[in-house]
Amino acid sequence: MRRFTLPLLFLPVLLALSVPAFARIFDPESFTLDNGLQVVVVNNARAPIVTHMLWYKVGAADEPVGKSGVAHFLEHLMFKGTDKLAPGEFSRIVAANGGSENAFTSWDYTGYYQTVAKDRLEIMMRHEADRMANLKLVDAIVLPERDVVLEERRSRTDNEPGGRLSEMARASLFLHHPYGTPIIGWPQEVSALTTQDAIDFYRQWYAPNNAVLVISGDVTAQEVKPLAESTYGLVPRRDVPDRVRPSEPPQTAPRRVSLESEQVRQPSLSIEYLAPSYNRSTDEFAQADPYALEILSELLGGASSSRLYQRLVVDQGLAAGAGSWYDASDYDLSSFGLYISPRPGVDVEIAEEALRAEIATLLEGGVTPQEVSDAKQRLTAAAIFARDDLSTAPRAIGQALVTGQTLDDIESWPERIEAVTPEQVEAAARAILKDNSSVTRLLLPKPTS
Repeated sequence: MRRFTLPLLFLPVLLALSVPAFARIFDPESFTLDNGLQVVVVNNARAPIVTHMLWYKVGAADEPVGKSGVAHFLEHLMFKGTDKLAPGEFSRIVAANGGSENAFTSWDYTGYYQTVAKDRLEIMMRHEADRMANLKLVDAIVLPERDVVLEERRSRTDNEPGGRLSEMARASLFLHHPYGTPIIGWPQEVSALTTQDAIDFYRQWYAPNNAVLVISGDVTAQEVKPLAESTYGLVPRRDVPDRVRPSEPPQTAPRRVSLESEQVRQPSLSIEYLAPSYNRSTDEFAQADPYALEILSELLGGASSSRLYQRLVVDQGLAAGAGSWYDASDYDLSSFGLYISPRPGVDVEIAEEALRAEIATLLEGGVTPQEVSDAKQRLTAAAIFARDDLSTAPRAIGQALVTGQTLDDIESWPERIEAVTPEQVEAAARAILKDNSSVTRLLLPKPTS
């Protein structure tokens, strides 16, 4: 069974999804069990299958100091069995029933899901509820899995120049907040994690009243509720601590990180800024509305017709690619980024100068009503397809609910994005696109002679 464990594989979907602009996007139904588990059901009867996705309101940013990586480590260990199931048996049951499964960990949440035929849903619910309360961990199982995690880190980060640079850039953007700590953990701390560390983290955070269950597919809430009551409903609620995290101090100087490697063939550059999220802002970002930032990101770099691509790739011929990104769904502060990949033969310094010139042009000249209108239209068009993929609703709804949003926030997104004005987009750009709150990241080829 292959697991992806970091949020990056969700990112492209969620970036596209951070936007679904559509009257009544998912039409979810919701109820809460007596033990506090919130259950959301999205009916999609195109095929007799369901996606069952359980989200816990805990991630890497909630780890104890010195125990980085324990959230992700526990995600691995959740497949190691209970009193009723041998290690790996749940995965074998999923496969034997024709289903697929996976799991993921981010800074803000951890999740587990299966996609199966509708008539196998109860099996998934029964075993997922079992490991919510009865995970069985011993050294003989836990310690070899720690080596698996360390190998995962070596393959994805230590041996990948882009991974090493991203880790350092992230640590530079968040100097104090735990978002600066890698989800997979620092290697010296991961290698020291113990079975008791994993058990302590599990007992502290894994409880029905700290989780959200989202089911999408050929089912209704009326069908799901008795199944939820007879499975998850048997798990007692437990006291769960508040999520207490340090706040990031104001950034007062630009930061720059670069890495040269013989493994790199083509240079790339990005500039990343601290930004507010739906759930968190500061006085500094009072004028930076997250919905306006979503429009700004789409306008600047969300498509081949966006401003950066047209000017840097098409008109000036300096870059092979250029664009932007922004995800408003973080629990704490987020970030807004711009990137450029210069064409072969173009110095990265020239590409950086051109990218910064576009930022200056935006700040000085603003945006046009047509650009804002086009961005809204593209985002709205993406929303039309939001229900086509069975896993889209559980991903979008789950992420929103465990990071501080409500179902009404999700369903009201169309009205909020439609209400954004060009003046709000310009104000948001001025609030965040500041050198002193930026980190510039350069990935460069290393000369071999």
